[in-house]
Amino acid sequence: MDTPTDVQLWQKAVDGETAAFGVLFERHVRAVYNACFRRTGDWSVAEDVTAVVFLEAWRRRADVRFVGESVLPWLYGVAANVLRNRWRSTRRHRAALLRLPPPEAEGPIDDDVAGRLDDERRMRDVLALVALLSRRDREVLEACAWSGLSYEEAAVALCVPVGTVRSRLARARKRLREAEQHAASGHPVPERTTVEETKP
Repeated sequence: MDTPTDVQLWQKAVDGETAAFGVLFERHVRAVYNACFRRTGDWSVAEDVTAVVFLEAWRRRADVRFVGESVLPWLYGVAANVLRNRWRSTRRHRAALLRLPPPEAEGPIDDDVAGRLDDERRMRDVLALVALLSRRDREVLEACAWSGLSYEEAAVALCVPVGTVRSRLARARKRLREAEQHAASGHPVPERTTVEETKP
């Protein structure tokens, strides 16, 4: 028996077959979860955001856009919107937490927890570099370089033309190369400008 496509499963879900949405969830949850971790640098936050993404996807099921027969690029777009809303609503709270002293260690931790913490530390280092980009350029870089979307898929996920994806990705890569060169030479990395934020 042929494996049903995302389009077929989505139509069944819209028609009331909740099990079909469960199949879609199992098919794409890992990819969405990993994408959320790459955006947040925190496994626990990524879990929370992933849950919201699929709840929001179900709520907006009539708005779905497929690339070929895949719903994954659209789910990445939903994730980007959920993360934007989360960052806006928690900005002050996170700033307050950063001012608190770090908690004291409470003895040895197991290898699995240590590995997760190490992943989070490395991801925060990467995010610090990526934060030098404008939000628009950062989202394109994350979609194409991290999530492996094609230009066409990224365009659907971000609701922009394909040409815009290409130009933003080229600008993001150029900016990161410049940042790496500054870091290697020991010079401070220039902050992004307001003009960069308003470029298409």
